[in-house]
This record gives sequence, structure tokens and C-alpha cells, in this order.
Amino acid sequence: MDKETVYYFVGIKGSGMSSLALILHDKGFKVEGSDIEQYTFTQKGLAAAGIKMLPFSADNIHEGLTVIAGNSFTDDHPEIKKAREMGLPVYRYHEFLGKLMAGYTSIGIAGTHGKTSTTGLLSHVLSNIAPTSYLIGDGTGKGTPDARFFVFEADEYRRHFVAYHPDYAIMTNVDFDHPDYYKDLADVKSAFEQFGSQVKKGIFAWGDDESLRHLDIKTPIYYYGTKDRDDFQAINIKRTTKGSSFEVTYRNDSLGEFEIPLFGEHNVLNSTAVIAVSYFEKVDLDEIRRELLNFSGVKRRFSESKVGDMVMIDDYAHHPSEIKATLDAARQKYPDKEILAVFQPHTYSRTKALMDGFAASLSKADHVFLTNIFSSAREKSGDVSSQDLADKLPNGGEIITTDDMSALTAYHDAVAVFMGAGDIQKYEKTYTDLKTK
Repeated sequence: MDKETVYYFVGIKGSGMSSLALILHDKGFKVEGSDIEQYTFTQKGLAAAGIKMLPFSADNIHEGLTVIAGNSFTDDHPEIKKAREMGLPVYRYHEFLGKLMAGYTSIGIAGTHGKTSTTGLLSHVLSNIAPTSYLIGDGTGKGTPDARFFVFEADEYRRHFVAYHPDYAIMTNVDFDHPDYYKDLADVKSAFEQFGSQVKKGIFAWGDDESLRHLDIKTPIYYYGTKDRDDFQAINIKRTTKGSSFEVTYRNDSLGEFEIPLFGEHNVLNSTAVIAVSYFEKVDLDEIRRELLNFSGVKRRFSESKVGDMVMIDDYAHHPSEIKATLDAARQKYPDKEILAVFQPHTYSRTKALMDGFAASLSKADHVFLTNIFSSAREKSGDVSSQDLADKLPNGGEIITTDDMSALTAYHDAVAVFMGAGDIQKYEKTYTDLKTK
């Protein structure tokens, strides 16, 4: 690491990029970067830290920079192209992160979904017990001097996580996703095997996932879950409108009772994984117990607000398994209210490939509202529509736009769960404005 250079982030508002920028800033390095001028939720932390954010322009690139390029941008991006022409050091996000974690006890959280919530939970628990640096995929990052632990989100997209060689890994699940890159579930599993073979000390994997049960790697694997065959087992689970409580055993030896102010079975599983890796690192379990009770969640994961007589929940869910988990959590907390799912499908290829899964998960809600499909920078169009998904729903689904939300605003004293990885928040804002007039 170079104290003289300026670390320049191309795409600094990206969720992982902004987290990494904050870590370097905390460590005393000079940091700035560029991105679109439109406001994004990740820039709040960057602005608070006083990190300069510029509009994209090749004129931003000059001598003395070390460029960290966001994975969303190709080498044809004007800034990246100029940096390479000038012979400046250029790293991809995942390459730089791989270098950064050397020298710590590093713990990578991987999974088709559940990464951000689990990374946030483990970061919260460990950082309040021991010096910990962390990088969370909600745009949160912290670089702690003389840290013992480095907790980070390990993204499987385009096999980026094979740049990492952590001490431990948590693997929450392996599902088919990112159909613009992966061919099928076997292809995704092979990526997890490649990453898993690079983990040095041990992997903590969800025991109900058949792909994780059959990983062909030599790294020791410890399974967590709710079944007798799991090494770390959550038993005596009680789910209420205040949260969840459960006991954890390790190979039939009790590690005691734990309580979390979180909802949904997935949060019991995530907590069990956090307890497992902490136990292996000999972190005091009473301290773990205390910190689990104090966790308030991460950005854009079951974030609640009150809108008139409605409860509004904002969640990043954009895969069928995530939607199912989010709706399960809403049912646990609000068992006596109607649950409305408001979903923005994210990318044409994912919507088409996972159509039946989306229909099955969304049908867990009492009523479903869909926006038009959000296209990504990589994928502008496709031969599928939100109406195709609505037609698959057993009880139908209604298409809404920011110009006409009357079908949604007609509901009262219910829970509206807005889900999506695109710009679903513009629909939330319109909804909020209409309901609070």
C-alpha cells in the first residue's frame, strides 16, 4: 500500500466500491473517485467521510493515481482506457480486495443470496468484541487500525471471488442466478468449489443445500442448519412478533440459548453461521450473545418505515429465494396484516430463467404488484415482460407505474413489501408521497 498515491475509484458509488473506498480512507490513504451524478444511497457515507466524487471524465485521470476499476465497467471506459494508456497501476475491484485482506484473519461470506445480511451481522458482532475491518455489500466499510479480523462479502458474479484466499468462508447457499454469465446450477457450483478450495482453515455451509453438501474440495466443511445431521444445529426455535430465539449445539454439545431481534428463518440460519465461525476463533460466546441482541440490520434489507396507516418495507430481494425469505419475515412480524408484494424484476435474462420460481415465491403474498422490468447496463432489452410473470401468478398480479399506483394505494392498514435491486425506491417515494398527501 502506497501513502503517496491517490486511490481513484472508477464507479465509486458501487456498493462494494464505496465500502472499499471507506476502508482505505479509514486507514489514512488518499481516496477519490467518479460515478454517475444521480444520487445513490451508497454515497451518503462517502460524503460524510469527505471523499471527493467526480462525474465520469477522462480528464480526471492524471499522474499519481492508482486506479481501482469497478467490475461493471469494461476496459473501454474512458477513464480506465486513459489510465492504462498512461501506464498507471490499474486494479479490478476484486483483485485489489484480494491483496488488501492479507495479514488479517479473513472471513469471506459467499452465497447466491444472504451475503450482505450475514456479512453485516458478523461484522457487527466481531467489531464490538475485537478490532475488525469489514466490507459489506450495502456500501458500508470500515478500516480499523491493527484489526484482528477482516470480514468481507465474496461475490460469485463472473467468478470474482476466486481472487480471494480467506482463512474462513461462510457459504449461505448455491442457487442458479446471473444467467447472463452462468450456464446452469452446475456451473455456479463449480465456481463455489473453486473459491472453496482456496479457503485455508474451514468453511461453514448451510446443511440443507444439496450443492453445498456435495462440494468436491479438501478444505474442512462444517455444516450449520436445523437438522440432526448438521454440525452446528439450531434447535428449540421460537419465532414471535419481537424476533427469534433458539439454542445452538455443536455436535450435540450445547453452546447455549441465543436471541435475535430479527425475523424469518433465514436470520436464524445466518446467526447460527456467525456463532459457528466465532466459536472456532474462540470468541467469548456470552459476548456473541450480547451483540446478536443489539443488531439492527443492514441497509436495504427489511428496512421498515411507517407511511400513513401502512407499514412499508424496503428490501433488495431480486431472486425467488430472497423474495420467499423476505415475505416469510414479514409474516412473522405482522401475522395479522395483509402482505402486499411490490416487486421490480431485475434484468430480462433473470426474469426469464427464473420465471416459475418468481411466481411461486410471490404467491406467498396476499396481493402482488409488479413494475416493469429493470434493465441493467449489461442488458437493455429482452423477450419477456412483467405481464408474463403476472400471468403465471395463481391469483394474478397487477402492473403499476409511477403514473398510476391507484390499485396499490387503495389498501389500508396492511404491509407493503417493496423488493428489487434496480430503482424500486423511486416507486417507494411516489407511493409515500401519495399516501401522505
